[in-house]
Amino acid sequence: MARTPSTMLPLGTKAPNFQLPEVVSGKLISLDTFANKQALLVMVICQHCPFVKHVQNELVKLGEDYVKQGLGIVAISANDVSNYPDDSPENLKAMAQQLGFNFPICYDESQETTKAYTAACTPDFFLFDSDFKLTYRGQLDDSRPGNDIPVTGKDLRAAIEATLEETPVNNDQKPSLGCSIKWKSGNEPSYYS
Repeated sequence: MARTPSTMLPLGTKAPNFQLPEVVSGKLISLDTFANKQALLVMVICQHCPFVKHVQNELVKLGEDYVKQGLGIVAISANDVSNYPDDSPENLKAMAQQLGFNFPICYDESQETTKAYTAACTPDFFLFDSDFKLTYRGQLDDSRPGNDIPVTGKDLRAAIEATLEETPVNNDQKPSLGCSIKWKSGNEPSYYS
């Protein structure tokens, strides 16, 4: 199983704006959707990746534990569906409904939003404060498929709690690791090579 690390976007980076359709409701989601939130978690995921499947129940728990505390969450998938049909909007919708996501999941057909966030793998996590400045990027925790470390979300959870409490987030952050984003032919970003 190929492993691609996240790019580790510089801390303090302002969240790139986006406008993407949510696959369940069809509503357009943008940064403005989260304007009244204390923090925003952007998760780049997909339906077929074994790394995402490994942590999917923890993603649900993050929503259950933190949305009511003022955390905005949006999941974005950008994989090329012509070559990876499991990641089509219809399959993403089925995934969201089956798992019971209480946050939107959007499909980035142009892949431009995913590029703007410098996402490289699934899952990839980007946490922003109330001013949409990046406080954390990196892994959920040390668990990976097959390494027998339990999925706890400890790294991301610690960052979420610090961001919600407006206290400093530990700058010692480890890259996420997962399947590569499935870019459309010729659409691979320069940071990816």
